[in-house]
Amino acid sequence: MPLRPDERAALGSPRAPNERVVEVLLVEDNPADARLAKEAWREVAVPHRMRVATNGEDALEVLRCEGVHEGAPRPALVVLDLNLPRMDGRELLERMKGDPELCRIPVVVLTTSDRDLDIRTSYQLQANCYVVKPVGLEPAMRVLSKIAEFWFTVAALP
Repeated sequence: MPLRPDERAALGSPRAPNERVVEVLLVEDNPADARLAKEAWREVAVPHRMRVATNGEDALEVLRCEGVHEGAPRPALVVLDLNLPRMDGRELLERMKGDPELCRIPVVVLTTSDRDLDIRTSYQLQANCYVVKPVGLEPAMRVLSKIAEFWFTVAALP
């Protein structure tokens, strides 16, 4: 399906014909953090589309392409906050990794918690990496850019 002009503008760069657009799901309930991630990833040279879910239940609908997301492409990467309303990130991670359709989607936990228990639990639930959100605009932008750079240009996504 062709992109609308506003969707093309949301991509990190112009898109060549047949070039893959990486679908990213950001699961983040803080609007300021979501805006920051979108802004940081706008600089990435790889075409991508970032959708945002504000809780685990909505994220599961996006991942399963259910409801209003029926027919939409499934995300190739999930960036997940742990502390979410309705269904927290731990439960979402557990459900994803227990679902044969979703278990191969890489999950980057991006959260404010630096608690050892949260880190260990996330890896036990098969998170692909765990990143503590830095404090401050510049450090946050730098970390978000590095996450995008790694997952878009170094790692091979499903």
